[in-house]
Amino acid sequence: MSKIEQLIQQYCPDGVEWKKLGEVGNNLDKKRKPITAGKREAGDTPYYGASGIVDYVKGYIFEGDFLLVSEDGANLITRTYPIAFSVHGKTWVNNHAHVIEFKERATRKYVEHYLNSIDLSPWISSGAQPKLIQENLNNITIPLPPLPVQEEIVKILDTFSELQAELQAELQARQQQYQYYRDKLLSFEGRSDVEWKKLGEISSIKTGRRFVRTDIRESGVPCFHYGDIYTYYGLTATKTKGYLDAELASKLRFAQPNDVVVVCAGENDWDLGVGVAWLGDEPAVVHDACCILHHSQNPRYISHFLRTHNYHLQMRRYVKNGKISSLSSSGLAEALIPIPSLEEQERIATTLDRFDTLVNDLSQGLPAEIEARRQQYEYYRDKLLSFKKKA
Repeated sequence: MSKIEQLIQQYCPDGVEWKKLGEVGNNLDKKRKPITAGKREAGDTPYYGASGIVDYVKGYIFEGDFLLVSEDGANLITRTYPIAFSVHGKTWVNNHAHVIEFKERATRKYVEHYLNSIDLSPWISSGAQPKLIQENLNNITIPLPPLPVQEEIVKILDTFSELQAELQAELQARQQQYQYYRDKLLSFEGRSDVEWKKLGEISSIKTGRRFVRTDIRESGVPCFHYGDIYTYYGLTATKTKGYLDAELASKLRFAQPNDVVVVCAGENDWDLGVGVAWLGDEPAVVHDACCILHHSQNPRYISHFLRTHNYHLQMRRYVKNGKISSLSSSGLAEALIPIPSLEEQERIATTLDRFDTLVNDLSQGLPAEIEARRQQYEYYRDKLLSFKKKA
């Protein structure tokens, strides 16, 4: 019998009580206070909102141990990151996060794990954006085992969380190492045997043609939508996320195998210009917010270069900023790229591919290990937080 089973047998063999959150915690929302962005003074106190730390400021309005719960925002539905998080020490909280202080019957870390494990949609108000009002938060019921059981559960789940955090920190360090090595390798410092040419000199550059999300199907002619290049694709692709009907596709513009598809519209100028090497075995339709590079170089080498700091600094000169930032094909053509031999391009691309797999591939490398640990945590969390209700 495990220690947690022994504790349950000792303290609550007949099940546990369920209590409303408002019965076991004091809501301190009246004390929170937003700071206008222009009036924030830089300091050492973490300034929290719905998504965690927003900034560091002078002064504080809370001191001690508290649980913060997101009050509004799309994350209440998407759950991209936790909606409940513990804070300790001096803090400042704005009006986008609830502040809860717990009495003797519950620990904040136990409630944090529990709230992050359940579906909150029954308590979320719909409107311009999802909102979890204080009254609904207080009415959420939670299982309340005795404190020794809560503390053992927290100890187990925190171990998984800490391992995830360690892996995440290692991943971040490896990503920084990868970016530094990639920029260094593709700078060709001191190399007189490498010629720098404009993208417009080594490739023909054409803009794709317009189609919309509702045109996309699950089968048909492969297609690249510009938004997916940010969220779905990596350096290369052998299959597309979406497809178009053949009749519509015949009126549009295609990337050929080994072409590079470059995104030319986005929310900020640092996002623009990222490329995906199309390594599929048939032509693929390209959205009009992208450009197609047709060339005779190594497509993976070009795709790696289009992620360097040097390249993005060049492209910023040609970006038009507005509600949506854009980069024209003529601006893209001005980017200077080093052109070593094809053998050297292949060697560099293969070396950088290994780094990319380590830090970005969800099927292997660190991201895969982090995902495995996340699933392991969720499995044990759901198992540990399932209690028989006391009659």
